[in-house]
Amino acid sequence: MRFARPEFLYLLYALPVIVAFAIYMIYRQKKLISRFAGAEIFSSLLSNKSRVKEYVKLGLVLLVFPFLILGIANPQIGTKIEEVKQKGIEIYILLDISQSMLAEDLLPNRLDKAKSEINALLQKLKGDRIGLIIFAGDAYIQFPLTTDYSAAGLFLSAVDVNSIPKPGTAVASAISLAIESFDYDSPSRKVIITITDGEDHEGDLESALSSAKEKSVNIYTIGMGSPDGAPIPVYGTGKTRIGFKQDGSGNPVITRLDEQTLQKIAAETGGEYYLSSPGRNNLDEIHSDLEKIEKSEYGAKMITDYDDKYYWMLIPALFLLLLELLISERAKLRKEK
Repeated sequence: MRFARPEFLYLLYALPVIVAFAIYMIYRQKKLISRFAGAEIFSSLLSNKSRVKEYVKLGLVLLVFPFLILGIANPQIGTKIEEVKQKGIEIYILLDISQSMLAEDLLPNRLDKAKSEINALLQKLKGDRIGLIIFAGDAYIQFPLTTDYSAAGLFLSAVDVNSIPKPGTAVASAISLAIESFDYDSPSRKVIITITDGEDHEGDLESALSSAKEKSVNIYTIGMGSPDGAPIPVYGTGKTRIGFKQDGSGNPVITRLDEQTLQKIAAETGGEYYLSSPGRNNLDEIHSDLEKIEKSEYGAKMITDYDDKYYWMLIPALFLLLLELLISERAKLRKEK
């Protein structure tokens, strides 16, 4: 047994306060009536009222509250346990977080647009395992392959250009790390999606692509930015832009998209290259392609099917309210001899 909304159970802590308030109001009411009517009239007014019944009725009303709270929390009972087979593909997204990804030739900037597209993809995935590798001068796993898309979104939101202080664009290192991190005991199809401006790539790219081909890993690439390039903003405190990055001569540094390298990566590994543009979600297009791939079973998990039993609490609550209405506060009249 469990509660679907356990947070409402905290309201049970308020019951002593409600009881104390109800008793106080009864005491206050009697005191006000006594002060207004005087002792003799007050005694006459209450002569036909049963003090026992009054407290019984109050007790019935107060008993309604815990039942209502338990009903709102919605108790559930597991009715059956079944095995659900998990099918899907394995996807590693490689996200460039170098300083050049702050360029604003894609609004609000290259990195934020990429994160927005990844978030949109997380909302659509069903069963596929996804992981995120971030890279600049080095490459690190931000989160490994998972089907917990909510947790993945939280880890993604924490990513910015300060996550890796070392400058550069280590595309080859990121690809190699992804290839090493796949679960090859699973028959699932392996896919890498690289999101970068491709500029100043470093490392042994040929060796990384050779490993990808050997492991039958397809690499899709998304080019962020434009071949014409854009300056790299420099921010001060409070994310206020204070200028643009400059070279030794004081000229703005222009970051340009390296389409040739990204096209080569996709072509040699059986993937496809996409050029990012305003109003276009390339990950949507890649996801449509991946949906056509036959899904492989990579595991199974036990799922308990729970049945709502909130009415078990609401029925007693309604019964107590009805009973309270049927009980009269009048005392029994004594027969005259």
